[in-house]
Amino acid sequence: MEQIKIDEPRWDQATYQGRANHFFTTTNPLNLLCSDEELDKAKEVVTKYRKDGQLNGLTVAELWKAKHVYDSAFHPDTGDKMLIIGRMSAQVPCNMFITGCMMTFYRTTPAVVFWQWINQSFNAIVNYTNRSGNSPITNQQLGTSYALATSGALVTALGLNSLTKSMSPIIGRLVPFAAVAAANCVNIPLMRMHEIQKGISVSDENGNVLGESSIAAKWGITQVVLSRIGMASPGMVLPPLLMNYLDRKGFLKRFPWSAAPIQVTLCGVLLTFATPMCCALFPQKASISVDSLEPELQAKIRKSPNPPTVVYYNKGL
Repeated sequence: MEQIKIDEPRWDQATYQGRANHFFTTTNPLNLLCSDEELDKAKEVVTKYRKDGQLNGLTVAELWKAKHVYDSAFHPDTGDKMLIIGRMSAQVPCNMFITGCMMTFYRTTPAVVFWQWINQSFNAIVNYTNRSGNSPITNQQLGTSYALATSGALVTALGLNSLTKSMSPIIGRLVPFAAVAAANCVNIPLMRMHEIQKGISVSDENGNVLGESSIAAKWGITQVVLSRIGMASPGMVLPPLLMNYLDRKGFLKRFPWSAAPIQVTLCGVLLTFATPMCCALFPQKASISVDSLEPELQAKIRKSPNPPTVVYYNKGL
């Protein structure tokens, strides 16, 4: 039987459908329901298969199920069990609650400050939990990113709230989305500043490292920022439109308690699909033309035997 490459995604990552299938599995909130015993059993199955390449009575489907459970809870570099709220499978339930509350309690300054702080604190935990084991985020980087992203979100939210007081109510309801988008534009580049400064590895199609490129890092970070904003868009744009409609019809005046449950639930439904679908927008193994790289790196690559015209790099998440 052909060896199963369980350290690579199960589906073809060259296609959007394959990437979407991979991320629907990775972000599945049901993985949070696995007990410690189930997680440890999955780790044992994966570790044993990596060692001897034998199914040991398991079917291929059972092996992949164990691998998906393992990936949902253990750090890919260190092998340590990750904080539960920092796991990718916690993205939908945590974000649906935080996003729903941000959009419900957006009118007063204390509420804006509190929920933007909660959101950026959650982002910091996710970034820390999923930090690279080979190139870890330092406490200073984490603290700086957290402080500046929170500040950026608050300045955007409070500033826009002030500017939109005399505008249509729907404009005010969209302010939290603008704040989250602004925070992503600050937070992600800061968290990965070392990649911009030192560059990331670029390789040929066979995985042979050809050098380090800051330009590739900037392209990868840009794609991640766009993906994160895309994830937030449906859950932070469609519910405000619905709530504005319900407000005009007088529904919220008759049932004022319903605003938070409606928005949290709708955010959950939208995030369940938006999170994996936007993670899949760009290939994890991204490509860039050699002509677009730094001149000195171009020269180095072109001196090698059979120089490629395109190189590849890991864009991150």
